[in-house]
Amino acid sequence: MSTVTFSAHDLKHMERNFRRELINSVAGFKSANLIGTADENGRTNLAVFNSVVHVGANPPYLGFVLRPLTVPRHTFDNIKAIGHYTMNAVHADFVEKAHQTSANYDEGTSEFEVCGLTPFYTKAHPAPYVTESHIRIGLKFTEQHLIKANNTIFMVGEVIEVMVDESILDEDGFVALEAANTVASVGLDAYYQPKRLTRLPYARAEGKLAQ
Repeated sequence: MSTVTFSAHDLKHMERNFRRELINSVAGFKSANLIGTADENGRTNLAVFNSVVHVGANPPYLGFVLRPLTVPRHTFDNIKAIGHYTMNAVHADFVEKAHQTSANYDEGTSEFEVCGLTPFYTKAHPAPYVTESHIRIGLKFTEQHLIKANNTIFMVGEVIEVMVDESILDEDGFVALEAANTVASVGLDAYYQPKRLTRLPYARAEGKLAQ
């Protein structure tokens, strides 16, 4: 297998769309999540993100990255307005609908409605969940950090509610994502069906690798 090498000069001067696809995909598989929000008038918004990351487990925090606020960002505006949002795993049976939420709809349009997904609420959380998802997380906005390198924003939220289909929850708390046909995302438009290879024991310095 031959290798193609791109220098810093190559990256700076290459065709814009090629560079975008290259950098978005070379980092590998990422989770695909629908972030659900609502504004102060109860109008719902839904958008697919592949930048969700684990921040901490005790207490539980998750983060995600927002693009620069050079144009209206309804997800950001709604989170700042009501202080809550949801993250909902994307599964294979509605991946096309989830992808469609990335379209640039106007502020008065609900992606739930136009993309054929169903919102629902719990007593503990004012932001909308996605009924079709088997893994749903309710979060309370905690803090934001400007990434000065490119003006993107890292949003951090405290996990205050988790809903997981009982059939995919292992006895030790591990969520078997593949059992729910959860998809992974690469770049801006590619989706994959991951398969678990194994679960390994906790790595210790005094341990030995199996031969």
